[in-house]
Amino acid sequence: MRSPFVWPKPSVVSVPDPLELAVDTASATASIALTREGALQAEMTWDAGRDHSRQLLPAVDGLLARLEAPKEALRAVFVSRGPGSYAGIRAGMSVAKGLAFALEVPIVGVGRLETEAYALAAAGGPIVAVHRAGRSDLAWAAYTNDGGWRETVAPALASADEVLDALPDGSLVTGEIDDALASRLIERGHRVASGAATVRRALLLAELGWRRMQAGDVDDPKTLVPLYLREPAIGPQS
Repeated sequence: MRSPFVWPKPSVVSVPDPLELAVDTASATASIALTREGALQAEMTWDAGRDHSRQLLPAVDGLLARLEAPKEALRAVFVSRGPGSYAGIRAGMSVAKGLAFALEVPIVGVGRLETEAYALAAAGGPIVAVHRAGRSDLAWAAYTNDGGWRETVAPALASADEVLDALPDGSLVTGEIDDALASRLIERGHRVASGAATVRRALLLAELGWRRMQAGDVDDPKTLVPLYLREPAIGPQS
């Protein structure tokens, strides 16, 4: 007796839960994170030195593999615009923009100084982020969380003396701060945050990027550019 024909069951296509990728390569310490609606799913922070361009894509692939997620699971990319390492920022921006173009997903650029300051948003009052910018200069910017998170001093380059003179009273200062600068800040009544507070920049970047995307504040990958406070030097330096 012939067996009755049975229609094959339709294959079930697994649709991965959407993720966001945050990429911060603005310094020798590279940081990437995968988040879901801004909440951490996986992250990686390591010393990339000056080798971001070779290390970044394998690191992204490895983090996705940890969650068994394909690149197609990404629904947004958040990237640090700098300021910071020229080569590092270019590597991060290139990867982030390439993924945004290829996957046709939103991209949000966030400044490094804001990301570092955001780690201390709960402290309230003036929050200042600084990092070494070469030629004895500091890159710095100021923020506050009083009445909502906002920038009060735009990113700029200045000498340590100029920064010290311009700081709002009672600032909480974070970022790249050596012992000499820390002593001068404390002498003037400012507070100095632990350097560990800003190491996990990709997760902070993801939180800021998610908030902006939810508010409709996204960037055009064609026009998004790094935030360089000084043009790269070309040719031999004295």
